[in-house]
Amino acid sequence: MIIDALGLEDIGIDDIGDHQTLFGEGLGLDSVDALELGLAIQKKYGIKIDADAKDTRNHFSNVASLAAFVSAKTRSLRPDHANSRRHLQHPA
Repeated sequence: MIIDALGLEDIGIDDIGDHQTLFGEGLGLDSVDALELGLAIQKKYGIKIDADAKDTRNHFSNVASLAAFVSAKTRSLRPDHANSRRHLQHPA
């Protein structure tokens, strides 16, 4: 998704390690790339990303942390998620 969202033509999936830093000296993405990537993620997964939250920068630090963030956000959007948590807390 990173490659497609940012139009990174000279980079393949195998060129981006799960723990490689995405910004600065890692992959070399910048703040404009962060905005474009955030918008692409919001559009694709229907989640809200708060750019002003303290931990947002950490979520975007590498592929692994970004995948974990998106997974957690999408899991919390599932209608059955709230019901399953309630069921675990108060079994019938």
